[in-house]
Amino acid sequence: MKYKRVLNQLRTLGFERVFSNNLGDATGVAAALVRKDLTRIKMHGNRRGGYNIVTMLERVKTSLGGTEPQKAIVVGCGNLGRALLNNESFHRDGIELISGFDVNPPASHIGGIPIYHMKKLSEVIHAAHVKVALMTVPSSAAAEVRDSLLANGIRGILNFTSTELSGMGSCIIKNVNISLELESLFSLVYTQERLTK
Repeated sequence: MKYKRVLNQLRTLGFERVFSNNLGDATGVAAALVRKDLTRIKMHGNRRGGYNIVTMLERVKTSLGGTEPQKAIVVGCGNLGRALLNNESFHRDGIELISGFDVNPPASHIGGIPIYHMKKLSEVIHAAHVKVALMTVPSSAAAEVRDSLLANGIRGILNFTSTELSGMGSCIIKNVNISLELESLFSLVYTQERLTK
């Protein structure tokens, strides 16, 4: 949730209170919608004092499934997988990458996180009660790895492969195709340049 990220950043900067218009500006949402969203989690501010950031963070985290770090794994430890494992912002956002997996592990640890052979996938998922996986495997292995993750109880997959995958049963898959995002960005830049000429 965008609110949580902004609130964590503000707390890190030493702020104690925030106003709905500040949250709206930072997330690209109207202040009225911010207030409506916050009312849903029983968070009420006042015109002069705004909202208490620590209290708001606790309520937002509870509404997202609790205050404990959300556990996830990374499957595929090539360049992108290593970059994700080394990304310290996950921890700040309450996400704990507990392990990485690869058919040919490049190291025993990356960024302090243990890396295992794919043979240990089932054991680790069940022992740690993991429900979410980030998938950065080669496209040719995407469907097979998805099926293996589903068979082991994974309920959500963030798919970074170029193969568009759909969810099956109770599993939600979000596809992140970096090439398509770049194409879209180039198109927006081109359109903006044409309109400003």
